[in-house]
Amino acid sequence: MNQTWQFQNKFQSLLIRGGRVLDPANDFDDKADVLIVDGKIAAVAPDIDSPAQIVYDAAGKLVVPGLIDMHVHLREPGQEAKEDFLSGAKAAAAGGFTTVATMPNTSPAVDNAALVRAMVKRAEDVGLVNIKIIGAVTKGQQGQELAEMRDMMTAGAVAFSDDGHFDDNARIFLNALDYLHDTGKVIICHEEETELVKGGVMNEGKRSALLGLKGRPTVAEDIAVARDVLLAEYTGGRVHIAHISSARAVDIVREAKRRGVKVTAEVTPQHLTMTEDLVNPADASTKINPPLRTQADCEAMLAGLLDGTIDAIVTDHSPHAPEEKDREYIYAPSGFPGLETSVGVLLTELYHTGKIDLQTLISKMTAEPARLFGLEAGTLSVGAPADVTIIDPELTWTVDAKNFYTRGSHSPFVGRKLKGRAVATIVRDNLMTLNQ
Repeated sequence: MNQTWQFQNKFQSLLIRGGRVLDPANDFDDKADVLIVDGKIAAVAPDIDSPAQIVYDAAGKLVVPGLIDMHVHLREPGQEAKEDFLSGAKAAAAGGFTTVATMPNTSPAVDNAALVRAMVKRAEDVGLVNIKIIGAVTKGQQGQELAEMRDMMTAGAVAFSDDGHFDDNARIFLNALDYLHDTGKVIICHEEETELVKGGVMNEGKRSALLGLKGRPTVAEDIAVARDVLLAEYTGGRVHIAHISSARAVDIVREAKRRGVKVTAEVTPQHLTMTEDLVNPADASTKINPPLRTQADCEAMLAGLLDGTIDAIVTDHSPHAPEEKDREYIYAPSGFPGLETSVGVLLTELYHTGKIDLQTLISKMTAEPARLFGLEAGTLSVGAPADVTIIDPELTWTVDAKNFYTRGSHSPFVGRKLKGRAVATIVRDNLMTLNQ
C-alpha cells in the first residue's frame, strides 16, 4: 500500500459525506455528514444538501474531532538533527493529529517569553497542524530558580513542565504551584525520583537482573507522584502526571482525585500495550523513560483509563538521530517517535481486542485534553475551528520506518502489522490525505 501523504489541498468548503461521526464533547455518535466552510464547522447532520468545493466520501470511516497530543518533543530549538517543526508537523498530520504541544527540554530550554514568542511564530510559519508551546518551570530546567512563567503564558505558553527531569527541590516546586495558582495553568510532571533511577535503563525486576541491566524501580515513580499530589493538595495548584506507568502511581492519583486534589494524568500507547519482556539489549528502540513495566502495570494503566483516573492519551513522541540510537542499550538516549503509529497501535491492541470502546478512546485523545489545557479544539460543534480526523478502523498496514515523516526511525513498532489508521487530517482550510 502507498503510505505517502498529500499535505496541501486548500479549500473554501468541504463536505465529509456518510461517515460515522463520533464527537465525545457533544455525546454524538451517529452516521452523519460534516460541512466545513471557511475553516469552521458549518453543520453536522444527516444528508446535508449543500454545494461544496470538495466532497470526501467517508463511508465506512470514523469522523472525529482532530486528535490532540499534549506531549511531544519537536526538538526545536537546537536539536534539529533529531526533529524540527516541519518534520514533526508532517508526522503529526500523518498520524491524524491536528494539535500537538512541544516540550521545552531543548537547547536552549524554552524558559523565557522571547523564546516562546519566537516558537509561536515559527509554528505559524510552518502551518500544517497547530503546534502549542510548553514552557519550562525552572530556568534551564535546572530545578534551582523559577522561570518567568507568567511572561511565557502571556507570550503563548499553554502549560509548563521540566519534562525529562524530576524537580527534586520540593520548595521550588511548591513555589511554582503557588506562582501559577490563580492562572489555571497546569504543571506537567516527569515523575521519577532522581537518585533512585540514576544509571537505570529499564524497569527494575527479574527481567533487568536476567539481562544484567541496571533498573529504574516503580517506587521511584510512586514517591515522586505522591509528593507532587501532596503539594498540589497543599497549595490548591494543578499538577498533571506525565506518561504514568506504575500501577501504584495510578492508585495514588485515583485516591487523590477522590479527595478533590487538582491532579490529572496521561498515558502512552507503549505503557498501555508493551512490557519489559520486549526489552532486547541489542535494540535500543525500547529504551524509554519511564521504562516499559510489567503486564500488571499495563493492566492498571488500562483500568485507570477506563475509570477516569487517567485523563488523556499522549505519544511522548521522542525522535532521535539514527546514529544516537544505534548504540549499546546503556548508552543510547531514551525515547522513540510515536505520532505516526499511535492510532494504529491503540486500535489494534485495545479497540479491536475489545478492551476499550471507541467513545472512550477518542475522548481521551480529543475532548479531555482540550478541556484539561483550555484549548479551542477537541469538538465538532458548529462554529468550532475545523480540525477533523478521518480514520479507517479496518485498514491494515505494516509499520515501515522508511515511510516515516519524522526524522526518528527507531521504533519498536517497526515491522508490526496494524489494523486502523488515520487517512485524512483536516486543519481549518487544508485537507491532508493518505494516498491509497
